[in-house]
Amino acid sequence: MSRRADRSVFARAGYAAVVCVWLFALMVTATLFSEAASAHEVRPAYLSIREEAPNEYSVLFKTPMRGNARLALTALFSGRIEMVTPIVSRPTGDAMVQTWRMRTPEPFAGQNVLVDGLQNTMTDALIRVMFANGNTWTARLTPSEPSAAIPASQSAWAVFVTYVHQGIEHIVFGFDHLLFVAGLMLIVRGWRKLVKAVTAFTVAHSITLTCATLGWVTLPSRPVEALIAISIVMIAAEVVRMERGQNSLAIVSPWTVAFAFGLLHGFGFAGALSELGLPQGDIPLALLAFNIGVELGQLAFIALTLIGLYSIRRLVNIPRQAIVASAYAVGTVAGFWSVERLDAMFL
Repeated sequence: MSRRADRSVFARAGYAAVVCVWLFALMVTATLFSEAASAHEVRPAYLSIREEAPNEYSVLFKTPMRGNARLALTALFSGRIEMVTPIVSRPTGDAMVQTWRMRTPEPFAGQNVLVDGLQNTMTDALIRVMFANGNTWTARLTPSEPSAAIPASQSAWAVFVTYVHQGIEHIVFGFDHLLFVAGLMLIVRGWRKLVKAVTAFTVAHSITLTCATLGWVTLPSRPVEALIAISIVMIAAEVVRMERGQNSLAIVSPWTVAFAFGLLHGFGFAGALSELGLPQGDIPLALLAFNIGVELGQLAFIALTLIGLYSIRRLVNIPRQAIVASAYAVGTVAGFWSVERLDAMFL
């Protein structure tokens, strides 16, 4: 393909991007005002069970909250359970954390664990059981499958699959991360620049995801979430500047800006992973799997977007001015998020 033809294909894709971004922005806006699909509803619950003494376990159960109300979830077990301590509950802002100790007269391995009420939600629950002998078990429960049998141990493959799925799910419901990628695609023209920018974004957020998850570098979650929203506003502004014929670092060298903002977005991914927790015996594997899941979800979004753009462009002719309108739509949604998250920082 000639260089002129290459530019022509991506120019058409750039025009067609308007329709996809408009629809995406409308979807995100609807999500903001929808009870059923609120961010708190899709945040997973987390149940951690650690054997502290023979047949005696400490339990931590974290459930998402909306305002002052938490999701009505209860952890139940098929075997006989004796409570050693009462349940202590404490809110953490966006979740309710319950802790207690229990004794199991019957062997714990082989019992079924049920997160009762999960079937009435849109969220998942991540279960992690750590036995005194070092064996661990991690599983993901869903509204359609809210229970599972606890084995004595778990294969590395099962841990890998669980965390890959969690990574994919996080990026699919991470509308802010996807909207940033969509804005980046509006700036970048040409497949070489697109590959370079996406690679820079991937490398950057992989670095901070790893460092933050391992505790080497930490940032408070609320400022990070606010800055992520502001980064989308800045990308939308750069699209407008580009269409007006102006130049900036983001327009001339988008990969550098993608790398810088990718470092920030990595802290957001790390916040989600820290909520899930990591299996102590398989931390490198779980971290790698989660990162792979995020990348698979991101690449799927880019591929589906490009396919959709090409298909739409063959049906309709989109005016160039619509790119600016799309940038304003993206910026409006991100601006709403920015105000909302900045307000939450000072509550």
